[in-house]
Amino acid sequence: ECFSSVKCFLSLYRFQACVYFASVFQAMSCGIHYLASVFMAVTPNFVCGFPGNVSSVLFHNSSASNIEDIWTLWTSAENYIVVQLENGEIWELDQCSRSKREVGLDLAYEYKGNKSVFPCSDGFLYDDTKWKSTVVTQWDLVCDREWLAKLIQPTFMLGVLIGAVIFGDIADRLGRQRVIWFTSAGQFVFGIAVAFTFDYYSFVIVRFLLAMVSSGYLVVAFVYVTEFVGIKARTWASMHVHAFFAMGIMVVALVGFLVRTWWVYQIFLSIATLPFVLCCWMLPETPFWLLSEERYEDAQKVIDTMARWNKVSTPCKVSELCSVQQDDLASGRTGDDDTSSTKKHNILDLFCNWQIARRTITVWLIWFTGSLGYYVFSLSSVNLGGNEYLNLFLIGAVELPCYIIACVAMDKLGRRNTLIPFLILSALICVLIMFIPQDFNILIILANMGGKFSIGVAFGLIYLYTAELYPTIVRSLAVGSGSMMCRVGSVVAPFCVYLRSVWIFMPLLLVGIMALLSGILTIMLPETLGKPLTNTLVEATEMGRNKKSYSEKTPPAHSGAALEKIELFGQERVSADK
Repeated sequence: ECFSSVKCFLSLYRFQACVYFASVFQAMSCGIHYLASVFMAVTPNFVCGFPGNVSSVLFHNSSASNIEDIWTLWTSAENYIVVQLENGEIWELDQCSRSKREVGLDLAYEYKGNKSVFPCSDGFLYDDTKWKSTVVTQWDLVCDREWLAKLIQPTFMLGVLIGAVIFGDIADRLGRQRVIWFTSAGQFVFGIAVAFTFDYYSFVIVRFLLAMVSSGYLVVAFVYVTEFVGIKARTWASMHVHAFFAMGIMVVALVGFLVRTWWVYQIFLSIATLPFVLCCWMLPETPFWLLSEERYEDAQKVIDTMARWNKVSTPCKVSELCSVQQDDLASGRTGDDDTSSTKKHNILDLFCNWQIARRTITVWLIWFTGSLGYYVFSLSSVNLGGNEYLNLFLIGAVELPCYIIACVAMDKLGRRNTLIPFLILSALICVLIMFIPQDFNILIILANMGGKFSIGVAFGLIYLYTAELYPTIVRSLAVGSGSMMCRVGSVVAPFCVYLRSVWIFMPLLLVGIMALLSGILTIMLPETLGKPLTNTLVEATEMGRNKKSYSEKTPPAHSGAALEKIELFGQERVSADK
């Protein structure tokens, strides 16, 4: 059914297909900037600098004339290097301090005599065999400044959180088209600007702004393509926005492999989606938003353009749509005495009774766990051993089939019956990785790919499942609050990865516990496959208590019939025109 939806999408909706692929192409840039720091902010091997010119270098039993020849022998941060200067002084170089031997005897690695300890006032020496330059080496973000390096990714994710809130609201006020224009241009401008920042603080500030526009684009792009794509292809189309994000991760791995200087690397990443920036001004506003703003003439122009592209000889008329919508509103007023539709709703409505409150807590936990697991697996991929570039590429590539599996499974098995096994599977994989010997690099990488695959299915599915679990009056609020928990998970994820320094398996343990807990709690959620969308909190509560009786009693909702006509342009008309 997934592939038939794709075929239907491409054959019946040529205009929507062009708009869709143009929009999601730029989603790659979001994946690029979200994960760019895995190589840009890497910390290579380093030791304290020394005052003067070196004549010989000693590392255990190996000697060399310069430090560059020693890095291949470096195995641990606890190691130190002994250097003899041209003036005869002998220094022991640790990572965050240096010691001058008081008695200059023959050069030897072990020394029992007196030493004077000095700070690293002459800077640091970095291993540049893998990375010629990173932001860490650029501004010496090591030792007592190491915490600044660890704040790079969390501050970016904080910008992601704030950007999602700000631009989501702006898109509702000013339109999707303008926000897409601004955020697309912003990603390019701020992306290039990052490469030319002059110090750490300007770097973090510009990256924060880049995070805001990247997140803003991704949030609005989901809404934009959903409002353009027809009902039959909506599940496939919305799920595969994630796939283009994953392709951005693969681009990061490829560019990181080819470019080893951080500012050049950043420029190449930023120009990867430049073609979209040059043509995004051609994208139209969605008829949904234009109708909501009562801009009927503009909506009619977009509808006529869609009709010409889709070869529909009798396109929909806005006047017809408005009359249908007014009929729906009138029937809603006479057939339903519930005044909740006119009531102002807030976050407390998601906890109006025990059934809904339990559902909200579970859904929030799934959003948080999905985001936490997604970024923990992604950010940790470069620390798995072997080729870090290949590891990140595979972690991105494994997402592509996972969304196809998710599309098929959620329509065949149901939303809940797909979510539960994949959440529990991701927890089991986290435990399995802990028992794999550390020298089995290939097996560890494959297990991490499996964990990313399973958490990716759950992460992609929760968007649609959340919308189906809540009634119309609080549906946007539920999805928005869940998305906020997702952003919180993305902010926490980098700190979770840093816990590897406490225990190498600590991040996996935390993700495994959260995934297992989420999977168990999901059992209590109702299945929504084949169920009509609910309109009131009473109906949503009834769906949770008595699933069978609810599916027999509740008729499909009539609201939105007018807008559904826009989506398909009356599929019957298209078929008749053929």
